[in-house]
Amino acid sequence: MNYEMGKYDIIVVGAGHAGCEAALASARMGKQTLLLAINLESLAMMPCNPSIGGTGKGHLVHEIDALGGEMGINIDKSFIQSRMLNTAKGPAVHSLRAQADKTRYHIEMKKTIEKQKNLDLKQGEVVELIVEEAEIKGVCLRTGGIFRANAVILATGTFLGGKIFIGNSAYESGPSGLAASTILAQNLRDLGMPMRRFKTGTPARALASSIDFSKMKEQPGDEEISPFSFMNDELDRDQIKCYLTYTNERTHTIIRNNFSRSALFGGQIEGVGPRYCPSIEDKINRFKDRDRHQLFVEPEGLETEEMYLQGMSTSLPEDVQYEFYRTIPGLENLEISRPGYAIEYDCIDPQELTAALEYRRISGLFCAGQFNGSSGYEEAAAQGLMAGINAVLKLRGEDPFILGRDEAYIGVLIDDLVFKGTNEPYRIMTSRAEYRLLLRQDNADERLTEKSYKLGLATKERYDKYIRKKAVIEQEIERLRNTKVKEEIINPVLDKIGSSPVNKSVSLMELMKRPEITYDSLAPADPERPKLMRRIAAQVEVRIKYEGYIGKQLERVEKFKRMENKKIPQDIVYADIDGLRLEARQKLDKLKPQSLGQAGRISGVSPADINVLLIYLERYRRIDKGE
Repeated sequence: MNYEMGKYDIIVVGAGHAGCEAALASARMGKQTLLLAINLESLAMMPCNPSIGGTGKGHLVHEIDALGGEMGINIDKSFIQSRMLNTAKGPAVHSLRAQADKTRYHIEMKKTIEKQKNLDLKQGEVVELIVEEAEIKGVCLRTGGIFRANAVILATGTFLGGKIFIGNSAYESGPSGLAASTILAQNLRDLGMPMRRFKTGTPARALASSIDFSKMKEQPGDEEISPFSFMNDELDRDQIKCYLTYTNERTHTIIRNNFSRSALFGGQIEGVGPRYCPSIEDKINRFKDRDRHQLFVEPEGLETEEMYLQGMSTSLPEDVQYEFYRTIPGLENLEISRPGYAIEYDCIDPQELTAALEYRRISGLFCAGQFNGSSGYEEAAAQGLMAGINAVLKLRGEDPFILGRDEAYIGVLIDDLVFKGTNEPYRIMTSRAEYRLLLRQDNADERLTEKSYKLGLATKERYDKYIRKKAVIEQEIERLRNTKVKEEIINPVLDKIGSSPVNKSVSLMELMKRPEITYDSLAPADPERPKLMRRIAAQVEVRIKYEGYIGKQLERVEKFKRMENKKIPQDIVYADIDGLRLEARQKLDKLKPQSLGQAGRISGVSPADINVLLIYLERYRRIDKGE
């Protein structure tokens, strides 16, 4: 028997990284919000790697933070090691990564949500969406309780139809042994949602007391810690070491000999796994010429002995896991506390969503995170934030908030999912961004904070801090442009750096454009230099050194925008356009792109189709104007 439990503006189903950001955004923008989870212990849980950031992913976290999200603030509270990756490469691909104390990360996020105004957090399993005349009206719990709302955000992660595989053993389960959501999975199918099966995996956890770290290479954190959140100027914390070791031919032989016992090769797993994060058995099968693979041994927190064995996810039986792990230097006496496993789950085809992450067939139903076919905490959080924002804007009757590929990695992520689609769990990478020199970590606040402030999400404190930072950067660049030093002063400094001398007075800005010269190396010749925070000084240096490259990318952005600004009427009938190929007509009709730029990124729509569409739109415009 069903009974009414209350009414909210927005209900968020699932309290993982997507659900937390969605609920916080909704509440902070003034909507009465309910966040539901099957088990509150799953809130902001890290069932796989206990880390935030990494290549490309670090960019997403900085963008989430610049937009007023919580992930950057929360990892700054709970990290136990921090490293900037790719520092030997250009600034476009520098990516921050932090190892988290996973228990503290959960606790801190839960406290934030519990204290948030306009937000209620409740434990309850959603088993049914209430839909009337293609509009969402609320949700029904397993207990029979009904909560009403005008917008619902699905952020079910890997719980929806979750199934665990360890060797020949397979059973219904969510991640980390929590209950799966099976009834809701069937309800979504009954509503006509086109579902697919994806899979991911996780390695074993092992006890630190059973590991010989002396046989491994230490991986320390950075001496100078870079915060994720723009609200933190500096962070100082004792850091925990991580370690690196490698597999060997003995490891590979054991795994090869047991391929038949792996769920991956035994045919039990139907779901498609992530290409860029394969299991160890998949690595050995695919990369037969590799004689070793990396294994990072990383602590799961300060109050636990458990270590995460990164790079070794597996669905092999427990006895085989013991056998192959113990062939690896340092792991000879390994004791496993939790075996590795593969998990298969239900998700939607993201091409069924609009760019605002709203399901096309049910008004008011938004989707985020791994339910949309992505992988990773950061990708999930970014989508959750955007779904939360757009659910609020829909209820306000305002246009959706959509970020372009030239504005944010979040824009790249959502555009790829919605218009290109994905046949495997999608992972963000810097190579996916056409304008990555413009989309650096350091300038995420410059790109996004003002937009978020106008939405009512970023606080005035955050906005004022951004304005002050922007002014300092501009003032310092102008000072460097106008400050000239005489050759007798600068040449001794240049000689010490190993840079060629000058024969006349030269500006500090001109000198900084030399590859070998940094902002700090010019200090002896710059007595008027102000004391800047490290992250501001770094941004000044990047802006100056890459001025020419940034200018060229801005020119490319202008060309890109011309295609983005050519809007496509939403009532256009593609079947009536002569010259469009059948596949293009079907794809365009299904996805209904809002611009020629979006149309051009749809798989199955060729440049020739775009030309046909361009000619048709020009005729359409002239007819509309009565020419």
